[in-house]
Amino acid sequence: MAVKVMKVSSKGQVTLPREVRKILGSDVVTYDLRDGRVLLLPVKDVGGSLKEYAGRLPMPFKRAREKAWEDVVREKAGRADT
Repeated sequence: MAVKVMKVSSKGQVTLPREVRKILGSDVVTYDLRDGRVLLLPVKDVGGSLKEYAGRLPMPFKRAREKAWEDVVREKAGRADT
């Protein structure tokens, strides 16, 4: 596979080429840093991508969704308090 070059925008964004998106099979990805490399992993279930915000304790779906949104908003607003 040939090495492709992408420019990082002033906002820190890159556009994934169509062939990469097709291989990933998802519009949502996570990343993992391994040995100085970035590994993109597809997220097939958007609910799964929110589990870090919802916590690990079993709870009703509706409450988990509410808690996830509260935590995301708090994180984006720069407040880590609970």
